[in-house]
Amino acid sequence: MPLSKNQIKFINGLKLKKNRYKTRCFVAEGIKVVDEFLASGLEVENLYGTEDVLERYNTVNPTLITEQELAKISLFKTPNKVLAVFKMIAVKEINPKGLKVVLDDVNDPGNLGTIIRLCDWFGVEELICTENTVDCYNSKVVQSTMGSLARVKVLYTDVKVFLAKTNLPVYIADMAGENIYTTNLPSDGVVVMGNEANGVSQEIRKLINHKLSIPRFGRLKETESLNVATATAIILSEFRRAIEK
Repeated sequence: MPLSKNQIKFINGLKLKKNRYKTRCFVAEGIKVVDEFLASGLEVENLYGTEDVLERYNTVNPTLITEQELAKISLFKTPNKVLAVFKMIAVKEINPKGLKVVLDDVNDPGNLGTIIRLCDWFGVEELICTENTVDCYNSKVVQSTMGSLARVKVLYTDVKVFLAKTNLPVYIADMAGENIYTTNLPSDGVVVMGNEANGVSQEIRKLINHKLSIPRFGRLKETESLNVATATAIILSEFRRAIEK
């Protein structure tokens, strides 16, 4: 049975943030990503697959579609066998303990997706974002997380309120801060990472009580800054390495 116009309209409508949050649904594509979400127990609304992959999804009552139909609903130029509509993950209150990452208006979907994967890798269970940070259910973010979105709680909130209330030490990357490689780091804390162009806002900076620097080792030392996801990787690695010392 061919896809109906309503099905095509609904799926394509999920490209827009307002429709995702109205329906509480998002799209994931490709065998690897869809399999990761299914294995993590996310609720699947509908799953569409071409004939050569349909059998692997027989436990979720998949819908058989042609490659031409997949092209009509795919968000990518080169569709990849399977597309699924999942229910969004319900996010509960923030745990007052543990290592957390806060993002201040990170705009690039690739950066957010990579940071979600990093949180998953380093055991950071909660990622707290300003309202202006790119939506974690944006299709490019979903794909770049490679399934990690199912295992990391992403919460959009007033970050200033959270930072003002938390009892955890709060850290920021700053060239004037302490050398991260020689600083004694705790197991629990909050790492604040800023916007790609402007860094962390002055309002949020006022709520931060620790600065960490990632030293440059190049001969000329002229590189202005690190990509936000790269810097996050280094900082989280050092926090976790401190536990192993």
